[in-house]
Amino acid sequence: MAAVSSPLFPLCPLLVLLVPLAPIGLALLNTGLNRSRSAAQALLGSLCVMAVAVVAYSIVGWSLEGFAGGGAHSFFAGGVAWNWIATGPLFLGGIQWNSPESCAAALQVFAAGMAALIPWGSGAERWRLSSACVATALLAAVIYPIFGHWVWGGGWLAQLGSTLRLGRGFVDPGGAATVQLMGGLAALVVMWIVGARRGKFPESGPPAAIPAHHIVYVLFGCATALVGWLALNGAGAILFAGAEPAALARTIVNTTLCACGSMLAALVVTRVRFGKPDASLCANGWIAGLAASSGVAALVSPAAALFTGVVAGAFLPLIIEFLEVRCCLDDPSGGIAVHGFAGLWGLVACGFLWHAPPGQLTAQLVGIATLVGLVLPATYVLYRLLNRIAPFRTHPEGERLGMDLHELGAGAYPEFVTHSDEFLPR
Repeated sequence: MAAVSSPLFPLCPLLVLLVPLAPIGLALLNTGLNRSRSAAQALLGSLCVMAVAVVAYSIVGWSLEGFAGGGAHSFFAGGVAWNWIATGPLFLGGIQWNSPESCAAALQVFAAGMAALIPWGSGAERWRLSSACVATALLAAVIYPIFGHWVWGGGWLAQLGSTLRLGRGFVDPGGAATVQLMGGLAALVVMWIVGARRGKFPESGPPAAIPAHHIVYVLFGCATALVGWLALNGAGAILFAGAEPAALARTIVNTTLCACGSMLAALVVTRVRFGKPDASLCANGWIAGLAASSGVAALVSPAAALFTGVVAGAFLPLIIEFLEVRCCLDDPSGGIAVHGFAGLWGLVACGFLWHAPPGQLTAQLVGIATLVGLVLPATYVLYRLLNRIAPFRTHPEGERLGMDLHELGAGAYPEFVTHSDEFLPR
């Protein structure tokens, strides 16, 4: 959807100030879901990944993404101009800092970092920090902004409404595709490359359970992420959907309803399946609801938003189990299901729950197919090549000791370390 004017532009800077709480929440959640021997590396890595993404996007990414109405390259096919990449200067050059374009640039800086945090959480406890930073630079400087231009920068996906008369074109006001689904697909690529953690899949028997080491971090991260997501969806509604004042209030309500409905659905499903609610899966349900809300919160009714969240949360535990048991994918943070599946569902739900012109669902499916059929293979090839230069998987000894000792030289909780020889007879 191309950017449109909104009377709420003065609120954008205030909302963007709160957006960092979303990646902060994800960082806490990813850290809590790890084992204690890799907690410090997980949280420091979140800061490093965020820092690299911000720098890479600021130097190169924005020049490739741009803002709707800005300079861009197009090619002609079938008598139609297909806008595919922006032509802005490097280092955020040419931005009018008192314009909506500046708010979009500020929002995108954090959104790129948020997308990079998703694969970092999925590769936890065996992905080298150095190679993760290089992969993040590639994601934030090239992969993310090119697709972002197609969706948010006035590119060909946003123009499907005018070129092919498919609804209002591909719409993604809160980043369900550009942040959530893209991050989930990048997480899938990382897991294909790094493989599972030691001992996760024994030669016989079911996958080993590796519980979260600090569920309080996980739950607090969920609460923190809600505030950031409210700001993210609100700013996206203003910048990319031209939200009116009433629509902004609805966006806030819908975001909250998606999260609440998804978490409660996950709670019920885990209670039925396991006899008691599972705290980590309920937390993942909360984040899945937020991820799905990024596709619908600015556009649908509260009842439709609640329905979207309930479906995301009800299926989430089943999808996580399927990916682990049937596909043998070791995903500590649940990034593929939480962000990938839920983001995809939010985009599809927007296609048939939003009262848009005919063809909207088709436009949404075209955008999803572009991510899965084009961006995913391109990311896989680029990451495979990068893996040859900077190997992703850590040394087996480092994984045995824990990433804290191996990469940082000290553990996150040294006071919890006990030495067995203290209890031997003297």
